[in-house]
This record gives sequence, C-alpha cells and structure tokens, in this order.
Amino acid sequence: MSANPFSFKLLKTDGMARRGEITTPHGIVNTPAFMPVGTQATVKAMYPEQVQATGADVVLGNTYHLMLRPGAERVARLGGLHTFMNWPHTILTDSGGFQVMSLAQLRKLDEDGVRFQSHIDGQKYHLTPERSVEIQGLLGSDIQMQLDECIKLPSPREEVQRAMELSLRWAERSRTQFEAMGGPGKGQGLYGIVQGGDVPDLRIRSAEELAKMPFEGYSVGGLAVGEPQEVMLRMLEVTTPVMPVDKPRYLMGVGTPDDLLESVKRGIDQFDCVMPTRAGRHGLAYTRYGKVNLKNARHAEDPRPLDEAAECQATSGYSRAYLHHLVRCGEGLAAMLLTWNNIAYYQTLMKGMRDAIEAGAFEDFYAKTKEDWARGDIAAL
Repeated sequence: MSANPFSFKLLKTDGMARRGEITTPHGIVNTPAFMPVGTQATVKAMYPEQVQATGADVVLGNTYHLMLRPGAERVARLGGLHTFMNWPHTILTDSGGFQVMSLAQLRKLDEDGVRFQSHIDGQKYHLTPERSVEIQGLLGSDIQMQLDECIKLPSPREEVQRAMELSLRWAERSRTQFEAMGGPGKGQGLYGIVQGGDVPDLRIRSAEELAKMPFEGYSVGGLAVGEPQEVMLRMLEVTTPVMPVDKPRYLMGVGTPDDLLESVKRGIDQFDCVMPTRAGRHGLAYTRYGKVNLKNARHAEDPRPLDEAAECQATSGYSRAYLHHLVRCGEGLAAMLLTWNNIAYYQTLMKGMRDAIEAGAFEDFYAKTKEDWARGDIAAL
C-alpha cells in the first residue's frame, strides 16, 4: 500500500457546509477546496510555485488535451504528470468526456464509448471508460474521474435519463479498470459522477446508484452548462442529501465566487473552473468587492492597488493605472498579474469559508461576503 492511501476526514459541519481533509500520496487537500485548472499541464500564466503560494493544495489536469498532446504514454515515460509539470502536490484529472462532447469533431457515441476526431489535427481516437482510466493511470494523477456523458441543458427527460443510465454503466466499467490498474493500492482515488440534468428524481437515482459502488469520492456533473444558477442550486439541494457523508463531494466546472459560496452552503467540498484564469487573461479581476474590469478607462489614473489589504503581491503591489495600461497594451504581464490576483482571491475565499465552518460562523461569513460584493468596487474608492 501507499504510505498515504487515499482518505477523507470530515472535521466539522456548520449547517450543510463541511470542513474536511482529503489525503493523497502527494499531500493533504483542505476542503472546501478550489482547484485551479491546468488544462495542458499548466495553470495558464502562472508558475507552479505561485499557484501553491496562493494556498492551492491541488490542481486539475485534462485527460482529453493531454491524450492529444503530448500523449499519456509519453508523460508516463517522463516520470508522470507530477514530475512533468513540476507540481509535487495533489493532481486531479478529469475523464475527458466533457471536452469530447464540446470540442471534438465528428464524434459518435455508443455503448462502448465515443469515437471522435481531434480538434487539433483531425486524428481519430476512441475513448472508452477503460481507456480514460488507463490514460489517467499513465498520467499518475491522485484523483481520477469516471468517463460519463455530459449533455446540454435543457434536454428532453428521455435524453437526460438515457445519458444518466449510460453514465452509470460506464461508472461500473471505470471502477473495474481502476482496480485492475492497482489504483487503490497506489493510494489513488476514483470518483463517480452524478448525472441527471435538471430532473430531480433522475439526480437522486443517479446518486443512490453510484453510492452502491466503492468510489473514493463522488462528483456532481452536468451542471454549469448554461442553465441558470437557481437551477444548479436546486439540483444540489436534492442531490447532496443522498450523497455519502463520509466521502468528498465535487461540483465539476464551477464557478463564480458566488457559485462557490452558495454551493459550499449546500454541502459541496471541491470545485474547479477556468473562470479565474480566463478572466485574468481578459482584463477582469476578482476582489472582495466584486469584479473589476481593468479595461475600463476610469482606472487610467487610479494609483490605488486592487486591494491594499490583500497578501497577494499582484493584488496589493501594483496600481490600477498600471494594470489598466498593461491590459490596454496587450502586455503578457497583464495576464500574469491578473491571473495571480484571481487565483489568490479564490483561495482566500475558500480559506475564509474553511475558517468560518471551523468556528461555527459560516452564516456570518456568508452574509459579510455577500455584503462586500453588494457594496461593489466603486464603494471601495
């Protein structure tokens, strides 16, 4: 067995909000946790050391992109993903299913898996539940995901049910492959993915069926795909109560700071989203007073930093006028500083929630955070 087998410890609850620790062979992940997205084995515009310094315990790598370039077998020959990207901490990889559905060309899905052409060069691939887990095993990620089918919302109930039931069958196949590759003995974890679209009874059935399988954690998938936030939160309210209490719960592809706050309130432990890094590359900063668009001309002569009280050097050490100048000139440093700020803010938000849950003061933190966002950045002038 690994010296650090996969485990989850629930340390404290406050209402539905949970404070816990996930142990993997590469360290402890404090939950609730936001996982910066390192799609191509890099969190865009950031050094790994910077990412870790913001408080991130774990980053996400993408199976679809890494199977296309540079290839899972090559990464394995080069020592695995941790060595390849110089990230000695926990790594979660997704299954590639979402990207196949959203990016790949000429895809064809059947019971066996999905055949598709690369969006890069048109090369043909066949991704099955077994191959997805094999790729993740070659990458050597600590937390791996089953292959599932993620459909767009809204969709007819019959289509939602078909995809949910297929995902359940794929969950069993993914688990069999994970155990055949020795994942549990390496201290790794495999998560099942709850599907069911925006149909409550299908969500509940999916969660209940998955809970009968011996996964190390459980994810909520198929949300944040264009539906209103209220729909997502309603689905969480019916789903999390039937998910295992003693296993981590991961809401995939979410979200805004408000999404994170609302979802932790409803019992979610892990999140990932490209939003903070993508926003940083497009001149948008997240702060405790809400969003700041550095493209806006009102910042052109503003000598103040984004937030003078923040520990992050990108947030407190550069003037808005300078950041505005970098954004308007298209300088690479703009993306670097604003991405750094955004990831740091997300991690500060998560730590604030963890501390509040430990203190039994989550509702107070929730109210104060909402109040600061409502005041807005103008009020901070």
